[in-house]
Amino acid sequence: MKTEEHVKREQRTAGRNHRVKGRRLDLIAAAAGVLLVTAAVLIGRAIQNADGSLFVHWPPLLASWYPHTGPGTPAAVVVAAAVVAYGPVVADRLPWRGLLATAWAASLGWIFSLAMIDGWERGIAERLTTKHEYLRVIGRFDDIGAALRGFDTHILIGPPGNWPAHVAGHPPGATLTFVLLDRIGLGGGGWAGVWCIVFGGSAVVAALIAVRALADEHLARRAAPFLVLAPMAVWTGASADAWFAAVAAWSVALLALAATRRTTRPGRAVAAALASGLLYGLTCYLSYGLTLIALLLLAVLLLARTARPLPLLLLGALVVPVAFTLAGFNWWEAYRLLVQRYYQGAGGIRPYAYWVWGNLAATTIAAGLATVAGLRRAAAGAPSAVRAVRTGATSAPQRLSLLAVAALLALLVADLSGMSKAETERIWQPFVLWLLPAAALLPPSARRGWLTAQAVVALLVNHLLWTGW
Repeated sequence: MKTEEHVKREQRTAGRNHRVKGRRLDLIAAAAGVLLVTAAVLIGRAIQNADGSLFVHWPPLLASWYPHTGPGTPAAVVVAAAVVAYGPVVADRLPWRGLLATAWAASLGWIFSLAMIDGWERGIAERLTTKHEYLRVIGRFDDIGAALRGFDTHILIGPPGNWPAHVAGHPPGATLTFVLLDRIGLGGGGWAGVWCIVFGGSAVVAALIAVRALADEHLARRAAPFLVLAPMAVWTGASADAWFAAVAAWSVALLALAATRRTTRPGRAVAAALASGLLYGLTCYLSYGLTLIALLLLAVLLLARTARPLPLLLLGALVVPVAFTLAGFNWWEAYRLLVQRYYQGAGGIRPYAYWVWGNLAATTIAAGLATVAGLRRAAAGAPSAVRAVRTGATSAPQRLSLLAVAALLALLVADLSGMSKAETERIWQPFVLWLLPAAALLPPSARRGWLTAQAVVALLVNHLLWTGW
């Protein structure tokens, strides 16, 4: 007969062995991520050198080899060191609202400092003024109604006055963002860059709110430093996709509040559901591919085990499409033409066989190795989490796992579509954001080590490469 003490000793040993095995598997997952990136670099360079069909200079990233430092270098190092050293403790101890404000501020510090490694002009003010960007066509929207009615006629390459690549590649809501900024006196690349960075940084707050509502506050606090110190910040400053990511993130966060009734008054839940739908509708008119955010919204309802906010969500989601349709813009026709435009350019030449996995290597860089390890844990727990959802007995880690897996599913659908060949380190920010909280599943004792790995990836990319879009 085993004594009670003997049983307890065996349980402690089994628990210790389980933790050691888990950490070993985390490291193996991170190593696999490194191998994926290495393969994408080596094979990509071989393809690019052979026939130039990738249309990137440093595959799998749209970047060029350019070792450099800049005005933001000291600040970026200081921000990274501060978040690694104090982030976990601060996240655990601050009052909730104080944590949200601090996370936003720290995220902005990280994004701005990384962008300033390239200097104010090259890092921020000129990013949205290049030949492919939105600010090049501001003058063509003096009559917004006429521009919307004729938007489709300028998508294809060939007819006179075709739109620049990024304008043609998105619904007009993206360009209108910067047209309206110009109208209120915030014109030019500097204001446009700051707009994208400030709102892009707010996506961290939205993700924290959603994780707290759908999982619990403990996991949200553990996720906070990883959301702040994401390598993705290299492409948040200053990219319009950061603005798109923020709009989509707040749609998810507001639905999470509405579905879980994390509001003090019933009327606020109604308002949150309507606002979520409104922002989702706007998201679809900022980027065609972000219709896939619907998978995350569906995951929110499934995790909350309610369809209560759905009618209000759908009602809110109609507002922006109806407004654009009445103004003369046909979303479906524009998307049909965009597919043709995509294959008229580099998209028609870039090999799917490389980019279908090269995209995932680029995403690994943007998400960081801590996220890869966290996703390993999320994927491992997903089957049991799905079974638990059916009975309504999910734990907080299981709900967080399913949220991350839903984001990964949306990303994989985008990948398989073939409409995202290259530049996904920038384009997929709205999906990568929801992968980052998976790092909260990593052991607390390992948080600083994984945070260091996140910071190192971002600092190396921004100091060794010139990233462009």
